Amino acid sequence: MADFNHRKYRATPAIVMTDRQWPNNTISQAPQWCSVDLRDGNQALVEPMTVQQKLRMWDLLVKLGFTQIEVGFPAASQPDFDFVRALIDGDRIPDNVTVQVLTQAREELIARSYEALKGAKQAIIHVYNSTSPVQRERVFGLERDGITAIAVQGARWVKEYAARNPETKWSFQYSPESFSSTEVDFAVEISDAVIAEWRDTGAPIIINLPATVECASPNVFADQVEWFCRHTQYRKDITVSVHTHNDRGCGVAAGELAVMAGADRVEGTLLGNGERTGNMDIVTMAMNLYSQGVDPKLNLADMDEIIAVVEHCTTIPLHPRHPYAGELVFTAFSGSHQDAIRKCLGKQSENEHWQVAYLPIDPADLGRSYEAVIRINSQSGKGGVSWVLENDYGLQLPRWLQIDASRAVQAKAEEIAGEVSAKQIWELFDEHYLQTARDTELSHFAISQNNAENHGQDQLSLSFQYQGQEIALQGYGDGAISALVNAWQQEFGDKVEVLDYREHALDTGTASQAVAYVHLSINNQRYIGVAMHRDVVTASLQAVLSAASQAVEQAKAA
Repeated sequence: MADFNHRKYRATPAIVMTDRQWPNNTISQAPQWCSVDLRDGNQALVEPMTVQQKLRMWDLLVKLGFTQIEVGFPAASQPDFDFVRALIDGDRIPDNVTVQVLTQAREELIARSYEALKGAKQAIIHVYNSTSPVQRERVFGLERDGITAIAVQGARWVKEYAARNPETKWSFQYSPESFSSTEVDFAVEISDAVIAEWRDTGAPIIINLPATVECASPNVFADQVEWFCRHTQYRKDITVSVHTHNDRGCGVAAGELAVMAGADRVEGTLLGNGERTGNMDIVTMAMNLYSQGVDPKLNLADMDEIIAVVEHCTTIPLHPRHPYAGELVFTAFSGSHQDAIRKCLGKQSENEHWQVAYLPIDPADLGRSYEAVIRINSQSGKGGVSWVLENDYGLQLPRWLQIDASRAVQAKAEEIAGEVSAKQIWELFDEHYLQTARDTELSHFAISQNNAENHGQDQLSLSFQYQGQEIALQGYGDGAISALVNAWQQEFGDKVEVLDYREHALDTGTASQAVAYVHLSINNQRYIGVAMHRDVVTASLQAVLSAASQAVEQAKAA
């Protein structure tokens, strides 16, 4: 067994600064935000995003209000180069958005970066080199002067190539990579040398201070940032940016304290995707500001859409306890908590500040219902119902379906004033979900993959029986479900979002049936569809039709 020996590590040296100012400061306005989802976030994925996924992420970032977006490392990656060109050639960059690309301080990479950005209205060239002692000594074998020479030469090339491409409004950004592990005096020295090369250009200058690896508590990082801001010769000439990682679980805290220490700008990703334990989560930091009455300058009101896009593009599921965004973060399990929430909501008026026990913000601000807050986990028997359906019938219900199904079971238990058997639980499940699917029966469908006429998306043609009527649909998307959602929206004009989708086989072997579960938001109302079939695609489409038909019935009833 390996030794668990703390003596092999040493503490990060603290900065002696008896007059530090950041502890007395508060954040009264949002920093400049720069999303690095398409670069830092993308390079951390097991399977990097496809072009369609990148475009979907790009559209979301623009919709949320980001005005600075790092779009890739085009000099090191042909897909990144092609994506940057697609944004520019396709005229997809709004006038108020500046794209940023990353490059090492090497001439051929800098030249390639400018080639990728040809024709952009405005862009940030982000150049970096490593500065920490371990990088200097063990990777590059250079002293401080040698590392500074690399940075300065890189800055000169950046300036020279910008002068050759005057049609673009350029901004320059330099990162002393591994700033959090670099001596602060050297971080200032090398950054000032870079700034001195750029000052005569008149281009905006960003000095980005990354916690490339979070190696100390966030107060130490705040000290480093404040020390830098107080000792650089050019503080009034530059924007100070930070880029924190989450190795110690304090990425957001380090970002917040860095802003208190003088940083103007923060780089991060939506929901914290990134290398190792992730990047600083911009959603959490922005919502922290929001909860304190500070305008975050980002519109995060449709949290379900954010989650759906990020999960689709990263293929990483969101933890149910993720701050603000997780499925369970506004849920009260305790009866006393539920009672306090009910009472506070009953006394909360529209004209006063938010004062509700156990809820730091109003869940409705993020598109979450009060029913979910108060009732979703007030139901007893979720675990037992799920256990019976899985062990006796092979169903692996996602949590949102566990909650919904348990309501019917509890109602039955209250009706009979006794125990509900496994057979009764199955009958209730069949009545509430599978019968609904049978009432909207899929007749046939055909899928044409990589359809050339619609930018490589799949084309779906489908017909189904609904109350004795044959209905035909046709749509496009990245897969069968996406195409069916597109077709439904075109036919009925509904706004449809897939909040979650799961499927699994009920047994092993080629003859096994598949079961599909889908959770939809249709016109801001949530619907659940479940279907079984020997073919998983058929089950998936049937589940979507089942959920969507419920919205039609509800609209008729209204």
